Amino acid sequence: MISIEASAGTLLEELNSIRAETDRLFRVLKSDALYDRPISQRHRVLFYIGHLESFDSIQMCGEPLGLQSPDAALDTLFRAGIDPDSSHLPSDTPADWPSLDAIQRYVDLSRAHVDRHLEHVPVSAAQMALEHRYMHAETLAYMFHNFEYDRKNINGAPPLAHSRGVTPAVKWCDIPGGEAVLGKRRDSGFGWDNEFEQVSRFVPAFRVQSNKVTNGEYLQFVRQGAALPHFWKKRGDALFYRGMFQEVPLPLDWPVYVSLEEARAYAKWTGKDLLTEEQFHRAAYGTPADQVRDYPWGSTPPTHEHGNFNFKRWDPEPVTATPKGSSAFGVNQLVGNGWEWTKTAFSPFPGFRPNESYPGYSADFFDGRHFVIKGGSPRTAAALLRSSFRNWFRPDYPYVYATFRCVENN
Repeated sequence: MISIEASAGTLLEELNSIRAETDRLFRVLKSDALYDRPISQRHRVLFYIGHLESFDSIQMCGEPLGLQSPDAALDTLFRAGIDPDSSHLPSDTPADWPSLDAIQRYVDLSRAHVDRHLEHVPVSAAQMALEHRYMHAETLAYMFHNFEYDRKNINGAPPLAHSRGVTPAVKWCDIPGGEAVLGKRRDSGFGWDNEFEQVSRFVPAFRVQSNKVTNGEYLQFVRQGAALPHFWKKRGDALFYRGMFQEVPLPLDWPVYVSLEEARAYAKWTGKDLLTEEQFHRAAYGTPADQVRDYPWGSTPPTHEHGNFNFKRWDPEPVTATPKGSSAFGVNQLVGNGWEWTKTAFSPFPGFRPNESYPGYSADFFDGRHFVIKGGSPRTAAALLRSSFRNWFRPDYPYVYATFRCVENN
């Protein structure tokens, strides 16, 4: 996380670090796959190569400093993303896009442009650009998950550590009634516009599963007729998890990645419910003494012993793997190993104001058709693990690394 006193050298170091991460991601794919669209609702891959640089140039040099871009036409081409709505699919063809050589020249020019002016870039603008790239590092990972293995450079990829495992017994944690603190104060550092203002809400007592719902638990639902989740594959009579670089026999003790619609159906099948955003905060950051923690485990900065995040793995690990990351109430992995769906529609907190340089970032999605997910996945950067950070998707979107846990309301 960048401090107010950050120097241009510190900014450049952080920026180069996440640039290297996204560059590595693009090298996961063979060059001819870069013109493909692995998810129909998303752009072709090559759009994102340019988009990251366009955003950096506009948000760090154009908006705050009024500087002319080295290629304004490509800035415009690469500026806008797509909301994953299956009813409005993109219709472009590969021929509509520049060549990879032209895009690489744009990348080089844009990075040099940003680097020359970093010492004058406001810290808030630099933080926005960094976190935007952190978010795309995760979005790109789940996009690339959908490519067939022959479209990826899998030689040298890390083997997928796994075992079929045993489905852990379902255990429950009692969460007493108390206050949940959501959002951020405006004097507490950088945040996206939907994180403000801070609000405190009373949450009645409830019970929550100590672990995320596992593949093994969800398998019982499938055996009763539910469809296979997006990340599962059936080969003959055997079920497999489709990892980033290889398939493995379905690990029963890993969290199941599903859409919100699938999570809702499973909870209804079990006679339970899904977390609200307030319940998530109470279980994750509250304590029996009604204190508020920075992270479920306390105030210690996140490390890999606390959870599966910050690019620790490409895929999940067992739901019982990181007990040091448990909350004060004994709930495991509320941060990392898969975002957690809530049944809360994405909406503004009281006092919301759109970001002046990115007014549509949140406001365009306060429509009752997007729902909050919390926590983080294996590909979520540590900077995005703050308690106030909110993510959101449509309920039928199956591609994100998102899981859930059930609750019993008193």
